[in-house]
Amino acid sequence: MKNYYRLIVFAAFCLAEVSNAQNPAGPSGLATGQDFERWMSELSNWGRWGKEDQLGALNLVTPAKRKQALALARDGASVSLARNAEKEKAIDNGSPFQHSMDRTGTNNPGFSCADTYKVSYHGMAHTHIDSLCHMFHGGKMYNGFAQTNVTSEGAQRLGIQNLKNGILTRGVLIDIPVLKGVEFLEPGTAIFPEDLDAWEKKAGIKVGSGDIVIIRTGRWARRASIGPWGGKFAGLHGSCARWLKQRDVAVVGSDAASDVLPSGVDDVAMPIHQLCLVAMGTWILDNCDLEAVSVAAKERQRWEFMLFVAPLAVPGGTGSPVNPIATF
Repeated sequence: MKNYYRLIVFAAFCLAEVSNAQNPAGPSGLATGQDFERWMSELSNWGRWGKEDQLGALNLVTPAKRKQALALARDGASVSLARNAEKEKAIDNGSPFQHSMDRTGTNNPGFSCADTYKVSYHGMAHTHIDSLCHMFHGGKMYNGFAQTNVTSEGAQRLGIQNLKNGILTRGVLIDIPVLKGVEFLEPGTAIFPEDLDAWEKKAGIKVGSGDIVIIRTGRWARRASIGPWGGKFAGLHGSCARWLKQRDVAVVGSDAASDVLPSGVDDVAMPIHQLCLVAMGTWILDNCDLEAVSVAAKERQRWEFMLFVAPLAVPGGTGSPVNPIATF
């Protein structure tokens, strides 16, 4: 009998070791800098599409993938995933969108009006896409390009102009508040791979190669209810990067910055950003407004749609404001 109990204990220990190997963050969500460095190496796509490649995981959006996405536009109903430009300074908007009128109907004797836009879009307010040159690690960018390729003249490699033809593929909404039965996640709530697995099971959907995965935390619903805040945001724990790599996701986006903040990874502020942009070549959409698309998806009980993203064609840009459009 003693040997039997010893066998049970040993088996439980082995299962725990396997679990820890798959999710080194453990149930507390804590991970180390060593975990992060290992993920940077293990999840790397450097050289996968050639040593000069600048598209990264968007190579997975093939003509066949685009045709598959087009077939998802069955209702013809389109929904924007963009936040209206935030013009007021707030805790979560240190660089408001600047909109000034050059000519109006009251001060212009001519026949037209005109205005000027100015925006510092990286941050926590404005809907934008990060180019692969946006993050550095160990002096390198995606595919091993040196960070010194980004100069005062702009990014000589991995700039946003590589997306001039836009992105058209299948979008998949992962609605974590719906999964948890809440209106929104509280700031600092970490999303783990098991949550993503649970959503696939609940929604009856499987994320696949070339997809854009959109993570809803309910950030803007909470902001409308409680007001703006800073410092902490719900999002993906760094251990989710392996999940994204296993499914060959082309782009990941959220209603905040994709990363949970604080990250839960020692001495690494934004592990998802670094793992996606630098190691995997997975592009990132930040600060999407996902409230309308959540409603549209729930009405249809359909969590996939055609998604189109068209960045500005700015040579050397590190990203671009965007208005992603989901069509059901």
